[in-house]
Amino acid sequence: MNTGFPRKVVTPHRKIPLTVPEGMTPVEFFNSAANLRNLAEENGLLRTPEDFLMYRKAIGHSVEFDTSVIHDTARRILDPLGRPVRRDQLSETESKAFSRMSYTIIEYMADQYPDPGETLIMCGEASLDATWPLCKPGVPTIRMIHNHFIAFPQAELSNAPAADPNNPNLTDGGHNSLFSSHLSDVYHEFLDVLNLQVLSPMASKTGALSSTGYPQGLPSWVVSGGIDGLAKARFWREYDDVLKGFLDFYRAFFTLVAKPEGAIPADLYFPDQVENVLLFNNHFHAVAREIRNRIKADPHFANEIRWRPAYKQIIYRDDDGRFIVTISQNSIGNAITELLGIVVARTEDEEAYARAEPALMAKLFDVRDRLVDAGIGESINGPS
Repeated sequence: MNTGFPRKVVTPHRKIPLTVPEGMTPVEFFNSAANLRNLAEENGLLRTPEDFLMYRKAIGHSVEFDTSVIHDTARRILDPLGRPVRRDQLSETESKAFSRMSYTIIEYMADQYPDPGETLIMCGEASLDATWPLCKPGVPTIRMIHNHFIAFPQAELSNAPAADPNNPNLTDGGHNSLFSSHLSDVYHEFLDVLNLQVLSPMASKTGALSSTGYPQGLPSWVVSGGIDGLAKARFWREYDDVLKGFLDFYRAFFTLVAKPEGAIPADLYFPDQVENVLLFNNHFHAVAREIRNRIKADPHFANEIRWRPAYKQIIYRDDDGRFIVTISQNSIGNAITELLGIVVARTEDEEAYARAEPALMAKLFDVRDRLVDAGIGESINGPS
């Protein structure tokens, strides 16, 4: 068995029964309210009163278990740039519903796959919003809060071939997770401000998967109590605080890169920490200056910069069965799985998908029933 390097997994999908209107690019159509309606009608599984939609992934990452939840506000907010795109933009009611929904799906995955040696389970979200460079192709297709729940058989990972370690999705497009590579000490010090009780900081790389060696050097926290810890409302508040700390760090850094004389951004969650830990740190200023100079000289590098906070945040179960939270900068829109060293090559293969589909759908219907029983939402059924 090969161990300790990123893996390339091939996942089949069916042909998408969707026609992009003539005169529109796929990206333009995917961001439309019409596409979101189609997604719900064709692949929708459950909808909550708060407009959270659970659906089967048309082009998924795994045929073992793969589902997503989005905050489908397309019917009432027509401006794609006016929709909530992060958890910190949710109302209290919406946040509680999203947390309960996320926990219930993770709990189902843990019950369905109790052995970490047999199955990797993970849940995570990435920024899919206006942070993407305006002139860059491949703009994220759904600008909404988007949580992804995935399971991979460990045997599939262990037997998968090595992925190219220089794959831009694994290296953040050459940024190599800027915060951890160049600002690790101040990044960790800054995040120490968080008042955590359920989450406990971990030493770097102690939660890395043996099959891939990832994640690599990112700030990570172990969930006290495992799955029972995830059942606490306190955990989900702390999970939000990790994001808020990251957002402040990101805003402070790129504000300094963009305009050094105006280096304290507005609307911070931890303004004292930004001023005293970050803006009084000479190394923080030196790295910002280095990035600023490179942006001026290198147009390709400059086009990869996402000036608004862009992140990937995940909960995953490691080889020892611990549930771990980690968060990363997201420079080029790489997939959630790549934070754990898994590059998924998704291929259209009707026969292979048809073989896997019945078992996949049975599990998705099971978890939907659990959500309905918990009073979280009501089931919906698409024609396919």
